[in-house]
Amino acid sequence: MPNETWRPPPVLLTVDLVILTLRASALHVLLIERGIEPYKGELALPGGFIADAGEDIFDAARRELREEAGLDATELHLEQLGAYGRPGRDPRGRIVSVAYLAIAPGLPEPEAGTDASAASWLPVEEVITGGRTLAFDHRKILDDGLERARTKIEHTALATAFCAPTFTIAELQRVYEAVWGFDLDPRNFYRKVQSVPGFLIPLNTDRRTTGGRPARLFRAGPQQELRPPILRPLPPTRNEEAR
Repeated sequence: MPNETWRPPPVLLTVDLVILTLRASALHVLLIERGIEPYKGELALPGGFIADAGEDIFDAARRELREEAGLDATELHLEQLGAYGRPGRDPRGRIVSVAYLAIAPGLPEPEAGTDASAASWLPVEEVITGGRTLAFDHRKILDDGLERARTKIEHTALATAFCAPTFTIAELQRVYEAVWGFDLDPRNFYRKVQSVPGFLIPLNTDRRTTGGRPARLFRAGPQQELRPPILRPLPPTRNEEAR
């Protein structure tokens, strides 16, 4: 017989956002400086609580994009990353976060939201290797968002979400290099992307570059799943790094 006195524990729901863009050919993530406790003054991913019981989680993510970064969710790639509910992840109580990954090219300078004292784009490499600490479990969420992006550009057309509507092969290559953290051979990369049917659509216009030949322009094609995939290179071994 069920225990009629049992009540489910109170759980609050938040959304957190891993927002990635390329700035000066380097992968950047949007971080805020928290203006309130807990973790006042520390860096964190943008996000916040569900507004009310009637707000859909995806709508909350779109609202936070607008409030925290001034971004329109209809103009960028937005997908659910995962749920994070480890007990003790938030000192305010049992709080579960549904995280989202957002990607777009050329995103503007952010404005701090209601619970942030500052907001800025930081190079991902600086956050990962520079000893930066993030509030809550946001470093774990960021790591998961980065790995999602790295894996998806292997098998899907997600890399084009980092590009303008028209782009060159060199600009697309810089996306792969920034997300993966590897330099790629231009000829090999050109051959690979051209071998995927429906990935890129060539345009009948070129872009002139300073001191060089005009570069051919492309736009994203209809194919979302890349066959064959564009696999990231294996990281160099320690022996190879020492050479």
